[in-house]
Amino acid sequence: MADPFTFETAFSLKGKTAIVTGGASGIGLAIARMFAERGARLALVDRDPVVVAAAGSLGEGHVGIEVDVTRDGAPKRTVDDIAARFGAIDILVNNAGVARLAPAEEATREDWDVTMAINVTAPFLFSQAAGAHMLQRGSGRIINLASQAAAVALQSHVAYCTSKAAIVGMTKVLALEWGPRGITVNAISPTVVETELGRKAWAGEVGEAMKKLIPTRRFAQPEEIALAAAYLASPAAAMINGADLAIDGGYTIQ
Repeated sequence: MADPFTFETAFSLKGKTAIVTGGASGIGLAIARMFAERGARLALVDRDPVVVAAAGSLGEGHVGIEVDVTRDGAPKRTVDDIAARFGAIDILVNNAGVARLAPAEEATREDWDVTMAINVTAPFLFSQAAGAHMLQRGSGRIINLASQAAAVALQSHVAYCTSKAAIVGMTKVLALEWGPRGITVNAISPTVVETELGRKAWAGEVGEAMKKLIPTRRFAQPEEIALAAAYLASPAAAMINGADLAIDGGYTIQ
């Protein structure tokens, strides 16, 4: 712990280097902005070319990298390039994800394979690559974006639910193996988040019906997820390891 361990030092990310996958928009960009405000240097990774401009919007010293996280060797190459550029990797946020929805009997092999490639395999490979750098230094934070879908079944979400349950399982194993070596690994499981895509997907009656199932009767805001990520990445959360933090308004307690 920092000495003296004040509120400001406990939540500071000053001088830390953070990788955020899926950082061009939505939750990823909200997390990046929060980290930048707390003093971190950001490397945003996304297949959308707008990631370069997104990184530029954070101020000087940040970088946006356009890359398809499912391409062979891409996670390790990307992580190693960032480490060489910034000198270290302190935080990894595995945020990139996809949701291909269909009833189980109609889901295609492609739906399944794409979901697993983006939602499970890429986070593991990024964790493995970043973890190698963190283990050398004896410190680091890994934060995985899971979902309420990891804990409860959702209609037409067979591939998505499976992938997010896998992320929680991966989080626990990495936390067990790497915790003694200075790295904490945690997951965040949001309910529906009102990103631009989230608002479109849950507009109208379908959204209102979903809100009625959430005890707080609303969806989450990207900034609420970002604040939780900032906490887990900070010195204040040094004893939080292997947790799955639900930000779901109580949806999964029922």
